[in-house]
Amino acid sequence: MKIMITGAAGQLGNELTSILKSGKAEIGTIDGRYKDTEIIAADIGDFDITDMISTRAFIKNARPDIIINCAAMTNVDGCETDFETAFKVNAAGVRNLAICAKEQNAKFIHVSTDYVFAGDGVRPYREWDVINPQSAYGASKALGEKYAMSFNDKTFIVRTSWLYGYIGKNFVKTVRRVIREKGSITVVNDQRGNPTNANDLAYHILKIALTEDYGIYHCTGEGECSWYEFARKIAEYSGFGEEKVLSCTSDEYKSPTKRPAYSSLDNLALKCGAGNEMRDWQTALKEYIMKVKD
Repeated sequence: MKIMITGAAGQLGNELTSILKSGKAEIGTIDGRYKDTEIIAADIGDFDITDMISTRAFIKNARPDIIINCAAMTNVDGCETDFETAFKVNAAGVRNLAICAKEQNAKFIHVSTDYVFAGDGVRPYREWDVINPQSAYGASKALGEKYAMSFNDKTFIVRTSWLYGYIGKNFVKTVRRVIREKGSITVVNDQRGNPTNANDLAYHILKIALTEDYGIYHCTGEGECSWYEFARKIAEYSGFGEEKVLSCTSDEYKSPTKRPAYSSLDNLALKCGAGNEMRDWQTALKEYIMKVKD
């Protein structure tokens, strides 16, 4: 089996590669069918997904059985000021990958986001709920979903949220760094969602990939919280003390981007299919902090 991972140098791509090489995740071992898998770890230095010519040439040469797309422009504020690049990476690039995967008869797994929803819900969003993005980032990712489903009938859309992994920048590392440097951190208390451990997400992507149950999946840590509550647990588990985290409202924070007030996701398709083993977000966070090196 050949698995190609785009955005392989990022948080999720790193976890996918690591799990495939070791045969196990923090949740447990992966399916034995992945033994001896050839991993094609690709990033921007290998080819540009926004360029169809280079994308087609790379994929035609690699001939993967599965393509997992972790490449994205995730700078939410940056997408607002540079929508052209956001569209190219998060939508046109996805279209290119989906088309080229189809040409190779490869399964295509595209990682998406809770930002495709309006963020004004009162219960966790389910896979069939109507999307209504409120930001440039969300709009570009929503179009990417549409392209993926339109151009490859062997497509899985996996939506996740509040992701953190062992490499690169993320909210967990930021909270720890700011508290060390400044003694405290102020975090918004009126936006709720699901913190997600990248190792757990990667494990489930690999479970889904072996099926032919194509469609949309939600895959986030179990349970929900506010960014403020998330930060307090980070501080507690890191030994700083919860009192190091102060709260503010979104209006007080004055973000240039409209961010979802409530964007929790329900992993319903997982529960009905490959199986939902996502850990409670606090359990996954505690293990992560025991291992992470900032």
